Amino acid sequence: MDKLLYEVITNPINVQKVIDKVVRREAGAVTTFIGTVREITKGKRTLYLEYHVYLSMAVKTLEKIGAEIKEKWPEAKTAITHRIGKLDISDIAVVIAVSTPHRKDAYDANGYAIERIKQIVPIWKKEHWEDGDMWIGDQLEQKPYPTGKPEMEENK
Repeated sequence: MDKLLYEVITNPINVQKVIDKVVRREAGAVTTFIGTVREITKGKRTLYLEYHVYLSMAVKTLEKIGAEIKEKWPEAKTAITHRIGKLDISDIAVVIAVSTPHRKDAYDANGYAIERIKQIVPIWKKEHWEDGDMWIGDQLEQKPYPTGKPEMEENK
């Protein structure tokens, strides 16, 4: 049975399950990135985040990132799981696991993956602070979402 390499889920992420998707005999390195919800952002105390998604497009975009990694690092195998819904401080929002025969490629591919996720995957977050909240229009946190809640599919 094939393991799903690219997922968007509502339950807590099992880090080991994501790693297990890429472990293989020919890989001498597995790098893992675990993105968590931080409490302080730009001097503001975050209470919790809400992640929302355009689900079918998000999964396709994660697959696209996997294909880009495969093109740049042909021996890499990548798995990405992103969580949506309400996440509290220190909850895991995203896990990226990359295996390659050599460590440098695994590190490089993993770094590439998180940057591309933030650039192109249609996942939005609403930050809830002590004094209010705001939709963040892109995960690079460069600008707020312009008009309230983003358009999206229902979260499954």
